[in-house]
Amino acid sequence: MPSNSIPASFDLDDSNLATGPNGQVAHRAGIAHTERLERKLWSPRPGVWSAVGNGLSNQNFIEGPEGLICLDTGESNQEMAWSLAEVRKHTQAPVVAVMYTHFHYVGGTRAVFDAEGEVPIYGHAGIEGNLQRIGGEVSAAAQRGLVHQMAILMPTEGPDGTVNLGLGKEFRHADHAPFTREVLLPTDTFDREVNLSVAGLDVVVTPAPSDADDSVTIWFPELGVAVNNILWPTLFNVFAIRGEEYRDPRILLTGLDHLASLGAEHLVGAHGPPLSGTERIAEDIEEYRDSIQFMWDQTVRGLNRGLTCDELTEFVQLPSDYDRTYLTHQYYGLVEHHVRQIHAGLRGWFDGHESLLFPVPPVERVQKLIAGFGGADEVRRHATEALAEMDLRWALELSTWLVRGEVDQHGRIDGGTDEDRALLASVLRAIGQRTTSANVRNWVLTRALELEGALDLARFRTHRFSRNDVLSNPADVFVRALRVILDPLLAEGVNDHLRWEFADGTRVGLHVRRGVAVPTDGQGAELSLALDLDTWAQIASNKLAFSEAVAAGSVVVGGDMGRVTAVLASFDHESLAS
Repeated sequence: MPSNSIPASFDLDDSNLATGPNGQVAHRAGIAHTERLERKLWSPRPGVWSAVGNGLSNQNFIEGPEGLICLDTGESNQEMAWSLAEVRKHTQAPVVAVMYTHFHYVGGTRAVFDAEGEVPIYGHAGIEGNLQRIGGEVSAAAQRGLVHQMAILMPTEGPDGTVNLGLGKEFRHADHAPFTREVLLPTDTFDREVNLSVAGLDVVVTPAPSDADDSVTIWFPELGVAVNNILWPTLFNVFAIRGEEYRDPRILLTGLDHLASLGAEHLVGAHGPPLSGTERIAEDIEEYRDSIQFMWDQTVRGLNRGLTCDELTEFVQLPSDYDRTYLTHQYYGLVEHHVRQIHAGLRGWFDGHESLLFPVPPVERVQKLIAGFGGADEVRRHATEALAEMDLRWALELSTWLVRGEVDQHGRIDGGTDEDRALLASVLRAIGQRTTSANVRNWVLTRALELEGALDLARFRTHRFSRNDVLSNPADVFVRALRVILDPLLAEGVNDHLRWEFADGTRVGLHVRRGVAVPTDGQGAELSLALDLDTWAQIASNKLAFSEAVAAGSVVVGGDMGRVTAVLASFDHESLAS
């Protein structure tokens, strides 16, 4: 038996290997899960509709005496327009409100306004800040993470073809291309439980942090319907392989216990088909929340024993009690990854393994390992044998050495010969074909395709601001975000305060000093830029060089031009430096 049989995050043989309808090679359970995510308009009771499979998320609708409520608007205007058109086959009630369960699926509200006119938008007060964070400071990492996790660049057919995304069938439905997205922020916000009257219905909105800290449960007591983003059609993702802030399971349990207390007759989710039947829902919620408590409690039990993260992933395994329903199956993430995240969120990165305190620099470490193993040929031989024997964890580690022992032309530790990169890709592909986790399959196949030269992800490793994001936010947001792309080597010797003056009256400054860009209100700055938001959006998104904007008169510089240029050239940003 290979040494990597526990934890059981993927199969070690071909017993569950299957071929999907488009030639995808994947775990048969992952392929079967796609049926739950097919595009369909569900109606669990009169006046309630849930569009499933129209993208990554659901678009939900509830009709009250005074009109129709749209709950979440998806990833694009086209996505929302399709769902609204489907609902229009069943009701002509006017749309009177939009409600957001959290900030992830708010990109299609313009389609509602264009079709129905402007209406109030209800949402958590934290939505705006979360959108700014994702689109600004961590935009490059966030986009790269989405590409990997959501299969955005993977083929749709053939062995590497996308099967599903675990929560939805696909990130964006091909029928909706070309996609347009415009975020419209809530007009009516809350940060605690509130009682509302919307569309002539009593509505109770309760914060229920889930995969977002602005997530809410929306309860319609007269209808017995709860709309939520906390019970998914798969085991909850404590860890997102794309990279996200920590999701504390203890807070999640509070939200699930609240959801259980409602005694709902119907659960309509941000993902997956609706559930009906009070007894079934109660049982499903109980099992779901227990699976999360199990991961938390057993991780804590293990770390109190002094187990390292590697040991914890073997120690914490969901028992067969959680095999009853698909809701607690690993169709999205994996328990072993969630366990690591719980440790990191609770105790930080150090798990007691002595070598982690002062690790050898990555390239040097790998080169020493290869030398100690007898050279690259010997590592290659053992990696190939391990792959043939389905000892996939060992094959993965060995083949990774061969790639991570060199720096590539971009300065990343990602080299290796074509042969070695192909070997690592083969190991990753074997894992991707044998796991039930959509997250893992999509990540490893995307990486395999990159290793083989079929995908170029270089553009997702460059910090880029979206023009639409800049235009959709207050003018100062993406000026302040520049601080995270300051290059201290380029800023060496710079000590100047620069103010942006926008046409709408917004003023914001950055004081570049000591290798940091400190946000200010611009008061007292000797240097200034006068411009409108559209010009700034073009510059920030690398569609217009700063020098060209100055020459065209779109930017008016105040103060010494040489000093202004030196400040802007301190940032790792093509348009500002040119």
